[in-house]
Amino acid sequence: QVQLVESGGGLVQAGGSLRLSCAASGSIFSISTTGWYLQAPGKQRELVAHITSSGSTNYADSVKGRFTISRDNAKNTVYLQMNSLKPEDTAVYYCFAQPVFQKKYWGQGTQVTVSS
Repeated sequence: QVQLVESGGGLVQAGGSLRLSCAASGSIFSISTTGWYLQAPGKQRELVAHITSSGSTNYADSVKGRFTISRDNAKNTVYLQMNSLKPEDTAVYYCFAQPVFQKKYWGQGTQVTVSS
């Protein structure tokens, strides 16, 4: 079992930055792919970025060049540095962890609101 707790969301003006953190319990974090999804009101959840256990990363086209995902396995934590934020980035951001051949585990979500 993996439990995930996000932090770092909030209200920011367009062009600003936020850093999301997701702390995981459990020893399997280091062998999991982990990352972030977002869900805007009335829309489906969509992938923002993920990072594998070996450090390979993947980003949605909409955030490339603005967001950076990283992980610290010693702290069982994944981060999402979000720069040059836009109003369309406004959403609830969910952290996930997926050990090999297992289901995704989800955090409770953190709200990010970008004002114009």
